[in-house]
Formats: sequence, structure tokens, C-alpha cells
Amino acid sequence: MLFWGVALIVLVLDQVSKILLQSYLEVGESITVIGGLFDLTHVRNPGAAFGFFPYHTVFFIAVTVIIVLLIIYYHFHLPAEAKNLHFSLALLMGGAVGNLIDRISTGYVVDFLSLSFWPPVFNVADVAIVAGIVSFVLVSWIRERNL
Repeated sequence: MLFWGVALIVLVLDQVSKILLQSYLEVGESITVIGGLFDLTHVRNPGAAFGFFPYHTVFFIAVTVIIVLLIIYYHFHLPAEAKNLHFSLALLMGGAVGNLIDRISTGYVVDFLSLSFWPPVFNVADVAIVAGIVSFVLVSWIRERNL
């Protein structure tokens, strides 16, 4: 249940945050949250991370579906006691599905989190994907070395 619960929470947070953002900000509009550090900026990203390879929507949808299927497969083949790995996969799953929903429904991903020291604008799904990858690598490394 941990896996599906965490994935669902990430998905709901991602989609609700995007709906709220789109109802309050026009594309390109920005609101400062923490001066000089953090803004909410409405951006439509038709590409991959950092806007690379724009308008390859069908390719991104296909790759994401394959990744989601691999995550599910791996989830069912991990030992139940590997809760940290299941949690990491759940973050990946929720984030991947959140951005997949955007791509299927609109052809682009809605991004809105903007940090002054990091030029790309991103979203909740992106945060979950990065956190999932980092935690999966760290937990796997620690488990491998029995630390």
C-alpha cells in the first residue's frame, strides 16, 4: 500500500497544484513568493527536462509509458521489506504519471516553480522524479554496501 499511496499523493499534489496555478496565472505571468529566491511562474513546456527536444510529444508519451510499466514491474519484484526502494519508486511513479497526464491532455507540461539560482522552471512532478531517482540511487548504494 505504501507504493500506491505515495504515488497517488504525488499525483494529486501535482495535478491540483497545476490546476490552481492555471486558474490564477496566465502563461508567462509570475508572482514573487520569496523575494530574490522563489517565484511562481506559469510556463508551458513542450519538451523534456530544461525544455530539450520540444514538440516530440508522442515520443515522450511512449517513453513515459514504458518507464511507468518498468516501475510497476520492478515494484512487484522487489522484496516487501525494501520499503525505501518502494518509496523511491512511488515518487518516480507519481511524478511520471503527473507529467504524462499533462502531455496526453495538452501536449505540454505545466511548470511553475522558479528558483532564482536555477534557470529552468519545474513542477511538483519534476521534484518527485528527481527525489525518487536520488533516493533510489542512494538507498541502492547503501544496501549494496550493507551500511
